Amino acid sequence: MLRQVADGVLTHQSELLQNNAVVVRGNAGVLLVDPGLTRDEMACLANDLGEDRVVAGFATHPDWDHVLWYADLGDAPRYGTARCAAELEELRSNPEWKADITEWMPAEIVDDVPLDLFGLITALPAGATQIPWDGPHVRVIEHRAHATGHAALLIEEQGVLVAGDMLSDVLIPMLDVNGDPDPIEEYLAALRLFDEVADRVEVVVPGHGSVGGADDLRARIDRDRAYVQALRDGREVIDPRIGSSAKTGWEWVGDVHAGQLQRLAQRSERDVLS
Repeated sequence: MLRQVADGVLTHQSELLQNNAVVVRGNAGVLLVDPGLTRDEMACLANDLGEDRVVAGFATHPDWDHVLWYADLGDAPRYGTARCAAELEELRSNPEWKADITEWMPAEIVDDVPLDLFGLITALPAGATQIPWDGPHVRVIEHRAHATGHAALLIEEQGVLVAGDMLSDVLIPMLDVNGDPDPIEEYLAALRLFDEVADRVEVVVPGHGSVGGADDLRARIDRDRAYVQALRDGREVIDPRIGSSAKTGWEWVGDVHAGQLQRLAQRSERDVLS
């Protein structure tokens, strides 16, 4: 079901992981960001769009749940950053890529996620700062937090920040521990980019979880920064998204946190040995 969050901007949320697809109405059709997850959910999204033709898509980053597509959504160009597109091209070059992808999926939806059009992303020029489409100006804010080729989108006229896998009320910051030379600093740098545009944002749409307002945006930036700085400084992490205060159904985020601590410790040990 589509929900309007600003003038001409709507969201469609998946059930299992609360992925937020974002629809932006333009002059000749809509821009569709990160649709997902199951066939039924994407068929519902296509049906809800009605006569609003999809004229462009965008993937905020190359994680499996952000680069899905469905035939009923049409064959519009689906954009991503140059790094995002390169990551996906390399992934799809492996004959076993579908098996690799399904290992990351929750078991209960593996058979319901369409992969025929997975990851077919058109690269924006390196350093591009705008999506090429006939609609509201959508600024591309590229950074290296969470995943290679990650980008947030700022729909400037409506004051909507589409954050990708950041600024969530249910997920902690997940660092690109294996792929980034300095994942903590890159995450903090991305949060500073959000600081720079915060005065122009009225609505924040995370990749997972609840849509928030301007006050929520600032609180989420502060919360994510506190989490990452605690990891950096080796302090105990106190965060409402983990432990006994975690939202019902999201208790597993505590395991994500524990795994992240372990990988960072292993990385630190390797750095010392080298």
